[in-house]
Amino acid sequence: MPWKESTTMSSRLEFVMLAQAPEANIAALCRAFQISRKTAYKWLDRYANHGAEGLFEQSRRPHSSPASSSDELELQVLALHLENPCWGSRKLRELLPEHLPRPHHSTVDAILKRHGCQVIGAPVKQDLASTRFEHDLPNSLWQMDFKGHFGLTTEAAGRCHALTILDDHSRYSVCLTACSNERFSSVQAGMQATFERYGLPDRITADNGPPWGSTGLKGLTKLKVWLIRLGIRISHSRPYHPQTQGKDERFHRTLKLELLDRRGFGSIAQCQLAFDEWRDKYNMLRPHHALGMKPPITRYERSGRELPSVLRPIEYLSSDIVRKVDAKGYISYANQRHYIGEGMQGQPVAIRPDPDNDGLLEVRFCHHKVMELDLKAVT
Repeated sequence: MPWKESTTMSSRLEFVMLAQAPEANIAALCRAFQISRKTAYKWLDRYANHGAEGLFEQSRRPHSSPASSSDELELQVLALHLENPCWGSRKLRELLPEHLPRPHHSTVDAILKRHGCQVIGAPVKQDLASTRFEHDLPNSLWQMDFKGHFGLTTEAAGRCHALTILDDHSRYSVCLTACSNERFSSVQAGMQATFERYGLPDRITADNGPPWGSTGLKGLTKLKVWLIRLGIRISHSRPYHPQTQGKDERFHRTLKLELLDRRGFGSIAQCQLAFDEWRDKYNMLRPHHALGMKPPITRYERSGRELPSVLRPIEYLSSDIVRKVDAKGYISYANQRHYIGEGMQGQPVAIRPDPDNDGLLEVRFCHHKVMELDLKAVT
C-alpha cells in the first residue's frame, strides 16, 4: 500500500527518523507504515545522502548555497516567524539554515522587534523548573486525555473532541485524533490505530472520567478492560490535580495556541487533516525547551510490543477461585454479591489470598487488582 497521498512527505520523514533509532525494528516499522522493505531502504538511502529534501520525489535542494549575509539572516528569521508566529526567538534560531551563522536568540528578538513582529501568545517570563520528572525510556508511560471539545463552523456538524496521547519521555504525540464524541467506540478506534502504528506502551495514565475512568463503585470500564487484556497497566490522576497529566496539559495549551485559536473547522474530517499536519510539525520540527531545543522525534522510538491480532486467553493459577462477572457487573462469593463493574460483563476474575494483607482476599482481572474482600465480613 503506498504512502498516504495527503501526508507523503511527513510520513516518509517520520518513518526515516523512527528507523534511525538505535534498536529500531525495520520490519515492524514497514508493517506499521504499510510499505515494502525495498521502499523503506530507498528512502533511508536518500535521506542519508541528501537529508530531508531527498525525500521529495524530485529533490528540491539548491545546486549552490548563496553567501550568508545579514540581509539573508533577517529574511530567514522573518520567513520563519511568518510560518510559525507562535514560536519565540529560541525556537526560530534552531531552525535557521545551517549555512547561516547561528546568532544569539537576542539577535533574533531584535530582528523581530525591528520589523514590528510580535510572537502570538508569548508567555510572561517565569523561572523554569530546575528539575523535571520524566520516565527513562520511550513508551514506559503515555499520558492520555481529551482536549475539551469545541464547536465546528456549522451547527449541524456538531462538536470535535480531540483525543490526545503523549509519550512521557520524549513528549512525542502518538495520537491526535478528531472524535465526534467521547464514547468507548470512538476512543478505542483512535487508540487501536495508534497501537498499530507505534506499538503498545507499558503503562497509560488518564484522569478519572469516562470512558477510561469510572464514577461507579470500584467499576472497571469497557475501555480499561480492553487495555488490561492487552497487557497495559493503567493508572489515574488524582481528582482535581491536572498536574499529574502535566505534559499532556502543556501539549493541550500549545495545540490551542498554535492551531485551535487560529482556525475554524467545518467537519471532523477537516479537523483531522489539520491535526495531522500540525502534529507532524510538533513532533518533527518544533524545538522543545525541555528536550534541549530538539524536537520530540529525536528522543522517541517505536515500541517493540506489537498489538496482537487476537486477544490471548485469560489464564489464572490452578489454586485460584474463578468467577464470571454477570450482566449487571457482579460476582458471587461466600453467599454475597460483589460489584466489579458493568464493563466486566462476561469476564472471568480470580479470587486468591492477598499476599500483603493476612485475612483478606484479592480479586484480580488478568494482572490488575480489582478489589479486596474481607474474610471476616463474608463469613
